Amino acid sequence: MKNVKIIFKKALAAIGVLGVFSASAHAQSSVTLYGSIDAGILYLNNAGGHSLWQQSGSALSNTYFGLRGAEDLGGGTKAIFRLQSAFNINNGGFARNESLFNRLAYVGLQSDTYGTLTLGRQFDSVVDYLSPLSLSGSGAGVNVAGHPLNNDNLGTQRSIANAVKFESANYSGFHFGGLYGFSNDPGQFANGRAWSVGAGYSNGPLKVAAAYDQLNNDPASLNSAGAAADDALPAGVHRVFGVGAKYAFGPATVGVLWTHTKLQQTHFAGVALPLDARFDNVELNGIYNLTPALAVLGAYTYTFGKTSGSGTTSSDPKWHSVTLALDYSLTKRTDVYLAGVYQHASGDMYNNDQGSAISNTTSIAGILSPSTTANQAGAAVGLRHRF
Repeated sequence: MKNVKIIFKKALAAIGVLGVFSASAHAQSSVTLYGSIDAGILYLNNAGGHSLWQQSGSALSNTYFGLRGAEDLGGGTKAIFRLQSAFNINNGGFARNESLFNRLAYVGLQSDTYGTLTLGRQFDSVVDYLSPLSLSGSGAGVNVAGHPLNNDNLGTQRSIANAVKFESANYSGFHFGGLYGFSNDPGQFANGRAWSVGAGYSNGPLKVAAAYDQLNNDPASLNSAGAAADDALPAGVHRVFGVGAKYAFGPATVGVLWTHTKLQQTHFAGVALPLDARFDNVELNGIYNLTPALAVLGAYTYTFGKTSGSGTTSSDPKWHSVTLALDYSLTKRTDVYLAGVYQHASGDMYNNDQGSAISNTTSIAGILSPSTTANQAGAAVGLRHRF
């Protein structure tokens, strides 16, 4: 009996030691499941010539799930990883019928002193630095406030594959970064290649940022699978540059943003012949917290463009876009919303190969079905849960 008691005590001691080591290991490394689910009802006054009611997903913000983790390596350095997949809440399928982790898939090292170096599928510097300053971006996440054709990708619909990325540490409010995406095409080094740089400064209520992004593709392979398949505006050269600022005072936040997108040899809007195009987006946005739980969000964007190349003359498409939303937080993780959007399109989108002008159409964030008239209005009511 005495031997049994000794063995029992040793077992308890061993379990206690294992518990200490387990707690220590848990404190040094972690894996977190996270995500956002957005579902509701959407109404459009004109979608292909008819009014439309439909069960909607991601009207307010993107729907996705992901895993992120970190392991403490000591000396202020961590090994990190992140995997993120967008999916369709309506049917459970992957967004855009892509691979599993279609938004993010990377691993890297993070240093408190120097910054973060990561490798894999990642967002570019325009998304990292300018998206938080837009109503459609990661700052507020109102997808229907995205710019026409999603021409600057502030709605975070595209990420870069085969990328190496560096983000500096924060130096008294200033930080900078850059990305290089390899083509991984052994035959054509520049086909599917991407690179971007950005910088930002934050000091109390003020945030300012600037960024540049460029994607290169072989024009002959734009309709095939590959890097260009992620791009709503596939082009031989796709450039985006922008600057923006945001300022918070009391319960309100206001922001202003300008982005310039330039495309060479693009095939957007179903045109058979390649076009050259440019789009300038000027956005004014704001958020006002009526109460700690209820917020009003709004944005106005003027987009003016120019296209040429497939006809005898150039065209000048223009869009006026207005978004207004109410968001009520039931808890820190769950909110309900009502969002309305209106857009007016004018001018011609392009001239076809016979020299005939093709009228411009509405393109709310590049995600809703266009109207057959120059005007389109829509509204969505929904529920969002973040975990």
